[in-house]
Amino acid sequence: MLDLSQKKALVTGIANNRSIAWGIAQQLHTAGAEMGVTYLPDDKGKFEKKVRDLVSPINPSLFLPCNVQDDAQIDETFQAVADQWGKLDILVHCLAFAGKEELSGEFSKTSREGFKQALDISTYSLTRLAKAAKPLMTDGGSIVTLTYLGGDRVVPNYNVMGIAKSGLEMSVRYLAAEMGENNIRVNAISAGPIRTLASSAVGGILDMIHHVEETAPLKRTVTQTEVGNAAAFLCSDLASGITGHTLYVDSGYNIMGM
Repeated sequence: MLDLSQKKALVTGIANNRSIAWGIAQQLHTAGAEMGVTYLPDDKGKFEKKVRDLVSPINPSLFLPCNVQDDAQIDETFQAVADQWGKLDILVHCLAFAGKEELSGEFSKTSREGFKQALDISTYSLTRLAKAAKPLMTDGGSIVTLTYLGGDRVVPNYNVMGIAKSGLEMSVRYLAAEMGENNIRVNAISAGPIRTLASSAVGGILDMIHHVEETAPLKRTVTQTEVGNAAAFLCSDLASGITGHTLYVDSGYNIMGM
């Protein structure tokens, strides 16, 4: 029933084969979407090659550099989408970053620069990408981002990323309210902790994962594929009445009181 065969999807944030973004991209591809992928450019091109090799099985028709701290590059990315596709149906935002030194110890020791960088990359980038995507979603569309329970509750060592995710979730609501008249839906997925390159920077992440495995109703954490399945649903017509929502994909951990 889940058919994305007429959809064009742009996925950001793929870093390696453990990325949640990669799990989402695979499931969108399986559902039939035509794929576009962005990568973070670096001077030596190592990251480009790594991501290009990884995503080759899904045969993306667009493979574009996009540093979300560079407005000109964002505009170039979406101009390339316009030139080749003419429209966009799905935008997946899987971008978050904070310096490792900001993700352990006392929150009050967060540096000014660390705070600004975390919110720029992890929060503001959704708004900036949505602004660029909006004119291309001429037949409506779906924008999906990734959040975490630490944006709603205090999670040890999550610190500034909790502030960033809280802002991200509120951004989802404001964007949903703005873009609904254009039949563009904006939602977030709150995934349980998964061992990824990004999560490895959070102090005590393995303890956090083990706690979820012991406490969650399903007695386990989730996989990238399960998050990908939820994203594919939110991007499909099966979710046509859902917007401004945070969908928990965390084995039920969020309902527990401990």
